[in-house]
Amino acid sequence: MYGRNGTDMLSFALIIAGFVTYTLYVFIRFPLIYLLSLVFYGIALFRTLSKNIPARQKENQKFMQLWWKAKYKWSGLKADFEEQKTYKHFKCPTCGQKIRIPRGRGKVEIRCPKCSTKFIKKV
Repeated sequence: MYGRNGTDMLSFALIIAGFVTYTLYVFIRFPLIYLLSLVFYGIALFRTLSKNIPARQKENQKFMQLWWKAKYKWSGLKADFEEQKTYKHFKCPTCGQKIRIPRGRGKVEIRCPKCSTKFIKKV
C-alpha cells in the first residue's frame, strides 16, 4: 500500500453505502440496487488503491465539509427538540439569527443580539 491513498472517510462512507444498498437488494431483489451497491464498492476500491493522493484528499475534504455541515445541522435540530418544553426558538426577520426565549413570558419584545433588530412575539 506504499504510495497509495488508503481508506479515508469518503471511502469508508462508500463502503457503508454499498453495504446498505446490498442489504436492501437482499430484501427487494431489484437488479439496479445490486448494481448500485457494486458501483459504491468499486469507487471505494478505486479510491483506496489510487496513487493520485492530492486529488483523493481534495475529494475527501469536500466530503468532510458536507458531512460536518449535516452533522452540525442534525445536532442543532436535536438540541432544539430537547429544549422544546422550556424554550421557544425564533429567527430574526432581518438576519436569520436563531434566538432562544424562555416559555411562559407572554408577549415579549425580542432584540436580536446580532443586528439589534427589535420584534414582538408571543412566547
